[in-house]
Amino acid sequence: MKSIAIALFLFCAAFLPPRASAVTATYTDSSQNVTLTGLGGSGGVGQSRVDWGTCAYDGTNTNCTVTAPYTGVGGGGTISIVFSYPGNGTSPFLANSISPGNNQITFGIAAGNSGKIVVSLQESIGANVTFLSNDFVFYYSNATCTGIAASSCSVGQVGLTPNATITGPVHGTFDATPVILAVISASSFGGFSAVAPGTWMEIYGTNLANVVSQTWTAADFIGNAAPTALGGDTVTIGGQSTFVDFISPLQVNAQAPSNVATGPQPVVITTPGGTSAPFTPTVNATEPGLDAPISFNLGGIQYAVAMHADNSYVLPSGAIAGLNSRPAQPNEEIVLYGIGFGPVTPDIPAGQLVQEANAITSSFGMSIGGVPVASVPYAGLAPNFTGLYQFNVVVPADAGNGTVPVTFTVDGVAGTQTLFLAVSN
Repeated sequence: MKSIAIALFLFCAAFLPPRASAVTATYTDSSQNVTLTGLGGSGGVGQSRVDWGTCAYDGTNTNCTVTAPYTGVGGGGTISIVFSYPGNGTSPFLANSISPGNNQITFGIAAGNSGKIVVSLQESIGANVTFLSNDFVFYYSNATCTGIAASSCSVGQVGLTPNATITGPVHGTFDATPVILAVISASSFGGFSAVAPGTWMEIYGTNLANVVSQTWTAADFIGNAAPTALGGDTVTIGGQSTFVDFISPLQVNAQAPSNVATGPQPVVITTPGGTSAPFTPTVNATEPGLDAPISFNLGGIQYAVAMHADNSYVLPSGAIAGLNSRPAQPNEEIVLYGIGFGPVTPDIPAGQLVQEANAITSSFGMSIGGVPVASVPYAGLAPNFTGLYQFNVVVPADAGNGTVPVTFTVDGVAGTQTLFLAVSN
């Protein structure tokens, strides 16, 4: 068995420095002045552009920022709110009231637009806290209206007349409760809607973390055991803890435990901002996929990641700039990688860095160029990784020449990916 470094194309391989994590997810009782400038819009009711005083276009995004003192979480400090949106045009941010005359306004993004609201608190004692969301709620008190008749300038009618403004002290709240929108197996390995015990999952949604991004490091491991929490995030599936590799507000990567039951199983994320409602994918006994990232889709042909013994890639020569590659030769042993192929013997549970040779318990078959692979020197979990399978296969002598299909079966069931290898005889 040989081990090949493949960190370039695996989502869970590299150990990267973490970002500072947030320590809380809500705040109340901010004390600051905010001015809204009305645009009118659909009757003008409840619509407004946010005039944050300081806006700058950096060539890509317009960033509008306000800083002010606040009271509340951590005993008070400084609040910084940035509304950022692409381009240098009209702001897509709206201020929507719950009902006319109500003193609650929710800032959001107009449908069909993109942007980001980032709220940071510098507490008078303690660390910076950063929230990322598309929605933020303010409660006005003692607002002053200009530009229209005072009698019609209620908070619930912000922007009733174009260019009218409302200014006053506000109290803010922020809801960072995570929301899961999708769960798939790792996208570079097929991105299936079902997952499997011990496989890698990608979880998509909003408010999934209170950090810009964080990836596990060696310091997060206890011996060979991967972490079940990262940056204040934990993930469960079927009530079982997962092993968390990467977190960000919009995506979390986690490895399912080995003992999760098959069938529909709820995935739940808990962050410093709260606990998500469950999202329920199907868990199958196996959900196999070979490593085939989008970067290996060349001219519409999706190549599988395969390695030569010298760590170069099995691709047409020079296919990807800066990447050492050449086609495989007949009778050459090459290495491919996958996830979701099921248990191994001896048993190695999910979340453990693999330290010994092992073999998948399911029957495994592969064909290259339509020719069955007769020699598979190794088919099991890859050494020094967790949840990653390694397949050492010998290219058949009559596998063909050029771009040829590569297929596999697990217990006689064919994989569903359409993949290719470069072969030269």
